[in-house]
Amino acid sequence: MRGKLISFEGGDGVGKSTQLTLLADGLTSAGKQVLCTREPGGTALAEQIRRWVLHDKGAIAPVTELLLIFAARCQHIIEVIEPNLASGKWVLCDRFTDASYAYQGGGRGIPGATIQQVEAVATAGLLPDLTLLLDMPVEYGEQRSVGRGEGSDRFEAQEKDFKIRIRAAYQARQQSDPGRVRLVNALESVDVVQAQVWSLVSALLGQEDE
Repeated sequence: MRGKLISFEGGDGVGKSTQLTLLADGLTSAGKQVLCTREPGGTALAEQIRRWVLHDKGAIAPVTELLLIFAARCQHIIEVIEPNLASGKWVLCDRFTDASYAYQGGGRGIPGATIQQVEAVATAGLLPDLTLLLDMPVEYGEQRSVGRGEGSDRFEAQEKDFKIRIRAAYQARQQSDPGRVRLVNALESVDVVQAQVWSLVSALLGQEDE
């Protein structure tokens, strides 16, 4: 049986990595084989692109940024995601294609039609079985990011308006595809958010049992 692809989306500081790890533990306890990965990244080539996009000090044009991220995504799908799904593993991904509509679309202002054209080539139509959109107001996410004490990447260093546009673009994605993209209130405690996530994922587990 083919595995499931679950993506975690949201702005900075919403707790994606924490919830991904908790879900991986829960699915493993439920007897599933699980692979955790991230975007951009997941392969040697994609991790190199990640360093360029997030940490290179030189200017990157918005469309160049979009193409680099989808190049990383294409390699990630071919090399990691599809083979693991085909082998029956559940793949949990920290960001996927919805992030491009939020960051390069909402943030950078690239038209959705342009992103769709690139997506069609790079992903061959692959979409997550479930996307968990962890949502909270930008100012709370910024506070959490500062509290972690980590250095800022190219996106985290952007002005607040950029991050507000990203959140709005994510919300628009959720409203346009509410069956796949499910909203999770990330303002709640870790345990409460974990319970929300597990409730949504349980529906996929139920499908396999039918």
